Amino acid sequence: MAVENLIIDKPFSLSNGTLVVGFSGWMDGGEASSGSINYLIEFFKATQCAMIAPEGFYVYNFHGDMEVSNISRPFTRIANGLIEEFKFPENAFFCSQQHNLAFFLGKEPDLEWDYFGDCIYDFCKEFGITTVYCCGSVAGLTPHTREPRIGFVASGQEFRDQLQQMGLRPSNYEGPAGIMTYLINRASFESIQTANVIAEIPAYVQGYNPRSIETVVKLFARILDLKVDLDEIHKASMEFEEKISELVSQQDELPEKVAELERDYDREAFDREMGEMKNWLGRQGLRFDKNEKDEQ
Repeated sequence: MAVENLIIDKPFSLSNGTLVVGFSGWMDGGEASSGSINYLIEFFKATQCAMIAPEGFYVYNFHGDMEVSNISRPFTRIANGLIEEFKFPENAFFCSQQHNLAFFLGKEPDLEWDYFGDCIYDFCKEFGITTVYCCGSVAGLTPHTREPRIGFVASGQEFRDQLQQMGLRPSNYEGPAGIMTYLINRASFESIQTANVIAEIPAYVQGYNPRSIETVVKLFARILDLKVDLDEIHKASMEFEEKISELVSQQDELPEKVAELERDYDREAFDREMGEMKNWLGRQGLRFDKNEKDEQ
């Protein structure tokens, strides 16, 4: 099934290339996953090179309210009594050979995760990709006035240590898993290092969140040593913050709760930075304060 579903349009070759993966659906709150991949595809003018056909991966008739139907069913647009568009889920690969990069943007499958994983990793092996980064988001205690916290899950200890040295926080979690966690769990068998970077976005904000997209795109620019113009998305982020702040100010108890989140966020950031400073000074043979020095 994997061979049949993976359709190659334009063969290409990368040298120890990187694939950046985003899914709509679960873990795409604020469009942190799909929005970030879309931004990178457009910025690098990446061209579509392959796709995963949707047959066998999705259930289109989940029972539930309109919100469930919007997620599960195919999309259609009807105008003046005629069907203008009818779309099944799309799962497409894009390539930018100049930057030794490929991107994948799709919808999380409902079924046959193992076959879907075959498609992803067969694509990687076919085109010289040795590293995969997925991106997602979770609702948490991050205030909308601060950058989302970033956590990560890696496929091996060496890769985990590498990401941690870049300032990312290893995640701790127990509960339902998504397709990205499945890919990471499988990665060691494929000999392709894989990680998922996860943006913690405000739980009290629903819908499109440009600040989360800016944070994830900026992170990939740093990890992959890319030059990415963030002016447009940064402007959208500032407008988003102003709009949400205005809405928050109109609520009875929410401003106080947000202020509390801000204090906790800033305290945690300060403690983390001081901890990193202590570690750096220790590697230089120095100690952070007199008491520690006197104990030597």
